[in-house]
Amino acid sequence: MSQDLYDLLGVARDADADTIKKAYRKLARQLHPDVNPDPATQEKFKEVSHAYEVLSDAQKRQAYDRGGDPFGGGFGAGGGQGAGFSFTDIMDAFFGGQGGQGGGGRGPKSRVRRGQDALIRIEVDLAEAAFGVSRELKVDTAVVCTTCHGDGAAPGSEPVACETCRGVGEVAHVQRSFLGEVRTLRPCAACRGFGSIIPEPCRECSGDGRVRSRRTLTVKIPAGVDTGTRVQLSEQGEVGPGGGPAGDLYVEIHVAEHDVFNRHGNDLHCTVSVPMTAAALGTTLTLPTLEADVESGAGSGVETEFELDIAPGTQSGTEQVLRGRGVPGLRGGRGDLIVTIAVETPGKLDARQEELLRELAAVRGEESPDGQVRSGQQKSVFGRFFGH
Repeated sequence: MSQDLYDLLGVARDADADTIKKAYRKLARQLHPDVNPDPATQEKFKEVSHAYEVLSDAQKRQAYDRGGDPFGGGFGAGGGQGAGFSFTDIMDAFFGGQGGQGGGGRGPKSRVRRGQDALIRIEVDLAEAAFGVSRELKVDTAVVCTTCHGDGAAPGSEPVACETCRGVGEVAHVQRSFLGEVRTLRPCAACRGFGSIIPEPCRECSGDGRVRSRRTLTVKIPAGVDTGTRVQLSEQGEVGPGGGPAGDLYVEIHVAEHDVFNRHGNDLHCTVSVPMTAAALGTTLTLPTLEADVESGAGSGVETEFELDIAPGTQSGTEQVLRGRGVPGLRGGRGDLIVTIAVETPGKLDARQEELLRELAAVRGEESPDGQVRSGQQKSVFGRFFGH
């Protein structure tokens, strides 16, 4: 190789290491065999790689500037067979990595890592979901080992630098190819990439820095939650390896079915059946509803009662909307309670009842009704919750 190495990379002789690296990356993107398979281009790529190998190494660059052989012979005559370059530099050229001068690696990885998030599911009744409740939960998660305080070493000992990788967490593997010697960095098998070894692991946690433990937490469930709502408890999940920060704990809510009410969003629906005579004459019914348990201060809900007026002549399927009697919203406001009236027609009549109804039909001129055909469909009635 007779051409000047600085000319090959297109840099000045006083260029700093960063300028040399940028110039090599630019040329590598253009000349790499995967991009341009032309034989002449491949040869040019090898020459550029050899030039970078020399100029990116302070000692080899100094030897070259003095006119010596930076590879101890074989560089000028061997066409680069003895030269090596880091595979990390090739990856840096294409992906902009920060491998460091001369193909340095990423360094040892930390033993301390964030823990995983945890999820538990609990069931609450409708009143608790509507107005909120506080619950005590027993959770089984990883916590910091109290014996080694998370560092994984037995008391009186400490981690030591790995002799295989000398504390860097990586070892180089060299392989010959048509490009010369390709050097790749892999995690050290001796220390698993940590750069240190624990000679005496803690017996309590086996060197992991954490143990499993059951603990009790209090979770405050806000008013207005529904099935599928998740309450987040920050840093109450699994403690990470090496005593790392804990993940989050998510409490997923499931609302149990209610005997009376069906929930649709923040609205409550129920159906009440009344006798035909009560619907015709009108009446007042006592029905349950949900209200906050203000007196106990528990922040939960209770079932209370209210009076519902049924107007005379109420038809089956009529809906009465009670504003603000539904479920509070998570962001404020409150839904409605919607009551559907189901008018019951008597199925069995004794002689006296039948006589009275026939008299009523005669008075109303309904002995032989013609019937009326109407467009649309009458609303159906689902279930009966109150008997008379």
